[in-house]
Amino acid sequence: MRTVFLGTGKFAVPIVTALAEDPRVDLVAVVTAPQRAGSRGKPTDPPVATWSEARGLPMLRPNSLRAPESLDAIRELEPDLLVLADYGQIVPAALLQMARHGALNLHPSLLPRHRGATPIPAAILAGDAQTGVTLMLMDAGLDTGRVIAQSRMALTGHETASELEETLAAEAARLLSSTLDQWLAGDISEEPQNAAKATSTRPLRRSDGRIDPHRSAADIERQVRAYQPWPGSFLEIAGNRVVVWRAHRIGAPGQDIEVGALYRADQDGLALRTADGGLTLDEVQPAGGRIMSGAELARGRPALIGGKVDTPADPDT
Repeated sequence: MRTVFLGTGKFAVPIVTALAEDPRVDLVAVVTAPQRAGSRGKPTDPPVATWSEARGLPMLRPNSLRAPESLDAIRELEPDLLVLADYGQIVPAALLQMARHGALNLHPSLLPRHRGATPIPAAILAGDAQTGVTLMLMDAGLDTGRVIAQSRMALTGHETASELEETLAAEAARLLSSTLDQWLAGDISEEPQNAAKATSTRPLRRSDGRIDPHRSAADIERQVRAYQPWPGSFLEIAGNRVVVWRAHRIGAPGQDIEVGALYRADQDGLALRTADGGLTLDEVQPAGGRIMSGAELARGRPALIGGKVDTPADPDT
């Protein structure tokens, strides 16, 4: 079965790996994003491009899938099946019609919940009790296609986005492999999504990572886990940015401490007064420094204790 895979990010790598190792599949090409400018202007390849190059697979790297030359290049491959995961571009209707077995998409949420670009952080931010992977038949909308199969998993409330992405990527690869025979044989009737239950997500911005102490400690703790590795969660105090990598909720401080102030808690640890209590900052990273415990930062910079974090609008917004 001549198959073209479209994908870019880390979530896509286990899925394309499973396709490449599947005896039912002839992976004729990978479509992925072009190189982007990285740190210090050095070009960087996305994970799928690195994977494909290491295996010597043909690659197409269009700036736009809508360009006639991009569509012609894929059409010339004569695909029987298209599989997409974590690609990063809207797929035009002309492409969806090229393969006789359709275009399948693997999305890391239980659609119609958390459509769009950032479903994994969204599930953590919302405090969802469960999440999963959806295999759908793509249409021209944004994650609106008919559902072929879903796999569900419970959330513990301790996952970071990077950990959850790894787990869901492996499950997506398994779901595709286990469903493929039934799909090709026509034994699965895909089901429409319930649009009334749909929720949407958007691409994250750097400014999303700013910690607002006027929110609840539970909200901020989920943010810290949801925004790893990017955009990260950070606070600023006296113009100095501190990234928070790990935190946990505690009760409100007994003394009269204002919302937004840093104080000592948990045996000399560093804590932030929130709207409804406190948040111990277990692992932090000052600008230009290494990751360290909050207690270590407080010992090295005792002037932080009693100071209030800045909460103006971020210039990146």
